[in-house]
Amino acid sequence: MQRAADGTGRPVDWGRVETVLLDMDGTLLDLHFDNHFWLEHVPRRYAEARGLPLEQAREVLMARYRAVEGTMQWYCIDYWSRELGLDIARLKEEVAHLIAVHPGVVPFLRALRASGRRAVLVTNAHGRSLELKLRRTRLGRHLDAVVCAHDLGEPKESAGFWPRLRRREPFDPEATLLIDDNPAVLAAAHRYGIGQLLAVRRPDSRRPPRCVAGYAAVDGFAALLPVPPRG
Repeated sequence: MQRAADGTGRPVDWGRVETVLLDMDGTLLDLHFDNHFWLEHVPRRYAEARGLPLEQAREVLMARYRAVEGTMQWYCIDYWSRELGLDIARLKEEVAHLIAVHPGVVPFLRALRASGRRAVLVTNAHGRSLELKLRRTRLGRHLDAVVCAHDLGEPKESAGFWPRLRRREPFDPEATLLIDDNPAVLAAAHRYGIGQLLAVRRPDSRRPPRCVAGYAAVDGFAALLPVPPRG
């Protein structure tokens, strides 16, 4: 289990952190948007386009989602547009009002940068989805860098992602904290040697908190404040 080593019971040992890698969907942003989009909005539009009952359309899509879950295709707007015959980017715009930043995120990012540490957004989201969300939330102003897994050719769940990330955005793994809501990503980062790993227990504000076995976890970013200055 990944735990802070400062003996205080806090979820992060800030004395050992130089770089913070931050996931986007479910971590900085409420996963309600993505869950609603893929589980409700896309099935509805797919059913309308194919003349199917909604439940039948949902069953078809769930099977297709599961077949590529955790791969680069799963996160690719272009892939799903081709596969489903829908303009996925346009459909995202239809429900973009649901995009929301988790409470406490902006104060945390401000405190993180004020502390002298580097804040890097590392996401599996497709570039057009990333652009939409950064435009709606304006979180980019609080980040030192943004890395899209599509530009590196592998998702964060893959072992090959992490050395590619390090070549793009140099960091010391032992002095790095990753905050993510995906256990498969946390496991891949652990295998690579990321020094501290922190899970988000409530990626979707409309759903109950999850148990994330094996990792230190928080319900929200308020639990990470204050962020002490880098020593």
